Amino acid sequence: MSTQLSEAAQTRRAVSNILKGSAGNLVEWYDLYVYTVFAAYFQSHFFNSKDELQAGLEAMAVFSTSFLMRPIGAWFFGRYADRKGRKAALTLSVTLMSAGSFAIAILPTTQQIGVWALLLLILVRLIQGFSVGGEYGTSATYMSEAATSKRRGFFSSFQYVTLIGGQMLALLVLVVLQNAMPKGDLTEWGWRIPFAIGGVAALVVLWLRRSMEETVSAEQVEAAKAPAAAGEAQPGTMKLLFTQYWKPLLICIGVTLGGTVAFYTYTNFILKFMNDTSGIAKTDTSVINFWALFIFMLLQPVYGIISDKVGRKPLLLWFGITGVLFTWPLLSALAGTKDPLTAFLLMMGGLLIVGGYTSINALVKAELFPASIRALGVGLGYAVANSLFGGTVPLLGAAFQKAERVDLFFTYVTVAIAISLLVYVFALKNKKATHLDREQGDAWSPAAAAADGGADAGRTDAGRSDAGRTDAGRRDDDEDLIDASRR
Repeated sequence: MSTQLSEAAQTRRAVSNILKGSAGNLVEWYDLYVYTVFAAYFQSHFFNSKDELQAGLEAMAVFSTSFLMRPIGAWFFGRYADRKGRKAALTLSVTLMSAGSFAIAILPTTQQIGVWALLLLILVRLIQGFSVGGEYGTSATYMSEAATSKRRGFFSSFQYVTLIGGQMLALLVLVVLQNAMPKGDLTEWGWRIPFAIGGVAALVVLWLRRSMEETVSAEQVEAAKAPAAAGEAQPGTMKLLFTQYWKPLLICIGVTLGGTVAFYTYTNFILKFMNDTSGIAKTDTSVINFWALFIFMLLQPVYGIISDKVGRKPLLLWFGITGVLFTWPLLSALAGTKDPLTAFLLMMGGLLIVGGYTSINALVKAELFPASIRALGVGLGYAVANSLFGGTVPLLGAAFQKAERVDLFFTYVTVAIAISLLVYVFALKNKKATHLDREQGDAWSPAAAAADGGADAGRTDAGRSDAGRTDAGRRDDDEDLIDASRR
């Protein structure tokens, strides 16, 4: 009975921390996605082109500039999170995102201040890219560490529940405003409303995150403050990452590459794809995207639960194999239909494939690194792949649309998925003990699971954080793990 009670208490604590962490994730991604969702309405205020396709291309180019800052944000916030704690890094990132949203809500237009309007828009997007570059790695790390060992797939899937929820919320605001305001008013000034909403929501999350529990041990924080001994690397440093964990970093990039391209194709660029290539009305595509993303969001924990039973690798293989086989048929069929129901079914087909990646990718990456370098490793690996490949999807897609060669875009997405499939097959092992298993309890061993239930319940906050340290006594023969608490 005591074990059951302790497991229930541990689950309640995990749920509380996951909700606080994921709420910020939702707002961060809402603020990021609301730009593309409302681009068709505000692009005339910042871009002078009279050609709608050209103006859309320029708007997507500005969207892509935010991805330039993601690796820098991942480096800064990853280092910050590994050295000062996850809570401090997550609080800082949502503060920057809030400031950026408020800035866009009041930004003067080109008609008012000329080219300075575009330059200021780019500056704000760079700041927001810097912020979200740090949010992903730190929140992926926090949710993986805060989860109970046997439900890591389920709990960590909420990173993409809220990430998708952020985009869905942006679409919901669009649908509401489209039905509540005349198109002229929405184009003239109504597009500012969603950015103001994002700024206010970020302030609410900032208040919530004040009560999050920290998952980094006090010893790791102290080790980061202490002067580095000769030949040793401190926690959260590029030296530690590139000298000891460069292989996991490359695997992290490979795991992300195909997934981020497919994700941005089916959740972000597809709105413009349906409008300009399929020729479906904007009001219809908004509704299609909203309901497809709503179902997709609800499926994330289902995929996560499956991964807790069968392992992480089978779901990644599902994504990789079906993505290679069906990307071309799905996108080419979508390009040729004007029927909203058919478009919805085709979009859902793509999202069912991508779910094998989105639901567990954060956990898979977190399991590659020990606590002393986890936020930096996950964040930087994701940001590099995301900036080079995922973030350029809207720009490349718009360019292929303008050149009337969308078939080349289909090929690009397929090849990207195929590259990641090779990584899943040859670089990952299913149900292998990971750093998280050694630090916070084994996810697969029945005996360890039973012991973990009782041990978790007896942990104090400090004890739980202490468990996050890398146990040098249980190193793999082929891995030189660094115990930050012994530095």
